[in-house]
Amino acid sequence: MTTTVARTVPRPGPVTTTVTEPYWKCAADSELWIQQCEDCRRCQHYPAGMCRSCWSENLDWIRAAGTGTVWTFTVVSKPGHPAWEQDTPYVLALVELDEGPRMMTNIIDCDPATVHVGQRVQLTPHTPGSEQPPLQFHPHNSLPRS
Repeated sequence: MTTTVARTVPRPGPVTTTVTEPYWKCAADSELWIQQCEDCRRCQHYPAGMCRSCWSENLDWIRAAGTGTVWTFTVVSKPGHPAWEQDTPYVLALVELDEGPRMMTNIIDCDPATVHVGQRVQLTPHTPGSEQPPLQFHPHNSLPRS
């Protein structure tokens, strides 16, 4: 006879650096902030110490609209970490933000089988104290395609 023992495994959290600290502080408040180069005006995500387009170190933070389009995705049925085992299946997606950069996120509050490339999505408010990652998206059928 085999018995299954339920384990509680803590979820890995973000690794904060001097460069990423403003991003994660805003994320905890359900706000998505991205960097914008003051020289070439390109927006970028994930935060970095210099612009990925022109190498300028003259970067500022702007609040993103929190809307975008699913660029690609996968439905995860076997997670790479045991802390997410109970959440399977879940959608891991690369979302192209309306400001231009792409970010890795989850698409939640929907049947994973309904997610598709080109689908409009919107930032989901984060529940403080939740173990869920703070910046997740949900389908938004009424958003216009950009």
